[in-house]
Amino acid sequence: MAAGQAVMKYAGNISQKELKQLHKSKEQQAVSKRRVRTVCRMVLNIAMAFLILSPLLYAISIAFMPSSELYSQTLNLIPKNPTLENFAQAITTVPLFRFVLNSFIVSLSIMAGQIVTCSLAAFAFSFLEFKGKGVLFMVVMATMMVPGEATIISNYLTVSSWGWLDTYYVLIIPYLTSATGIFMFRQFYSAFPISLYEAAKLDGCSNLRFISTILVPLTKPAIGAMAVYTFINSWNMYMWPLLVTGSQEKRTVQIGISMLNSVDAQSMTMMIAGVVIVVIPSLSIFVIGQKQLVRGMFSGAVKG
Repeated sequence: MAAGQAVMKYAGNISQKELKQLHKSKEQQAVSKRRVRTVCRMVLNIAMAFLILSPLLYAISIAFMPSSELYSQTLNLIPKNPTLENFAQAITTVPLFRFVLNSFIVSLSIMAGQIVTCSLAAFAFSFLEFKGKGVLFMVVMATMMVPGEATIISNYLTVSSWGWLDTYYVLIIPYLTSATGIFMFRQFYSAFPISLYEAAKLDGCSNLRFISTILVPLTKPAIGAMAVYTFINSWNMYMWPLLVTGSQEKRTVQIGISMLNSVDAQSMTMMIAGVVIVVIPSLSIFVIGQKQLVRGMFSGAVKG
């Protein structure tokens, strides 16, 4: 009892100024701890980023490195005599810019086609009512479990009988829709209340007008994510373009890069220079659209 009274007497003797100083010192300690944690996280992130990007950085270094420095007894991580000769050889050995143009045409066409078809299909599965909707959606999702290699021969025989080989049609039309895109758009649309569609219908709004004026402005994150995802996948296609194209006028960049490889050991630096040129567009698209990609992937998964 006496000890408690003593503590209360001591607390009463503490001035208001001392209390403020005590609180201020605690706040400064908390701020210092937060700064230390932030600096530690930044250092760790920089170290992990450098570790992950080290193969790409080394490839860029090789692209500027003469062949004599690459094939030497010493390990050269940075070129001692940087040169642009590898890039010049990569451009002149094969029509690399033509391959890049073909890949842009194919990737942009597939990207636009999948955005349109997948958004329309997802709208039907989300807002319209018809018989067998659940079964049909399950069938569409089941196609995601079928690997592309299992259907590549039948698809080749089909397009060959139609006379589509070595054309833009054969590179674009088989990929104008995807189950992954339909699923992503449907998950995003499921966050919207059905009353929004019903109110629009009562006002005389058609389905296409509802999609273009209401859904599209509200689903920009999903469209951005779909655009980035589809463009990168289309840009990196290799097996199908290799199978259905035979002329340099229709080959894509992934096939063109393989044409840079030869039995000559000195072609390694030239091929890496070509790879660096090819990686720039897809890497730029990913860096520009990474926020939209992450936002679109997760926005439809959280409701509330």
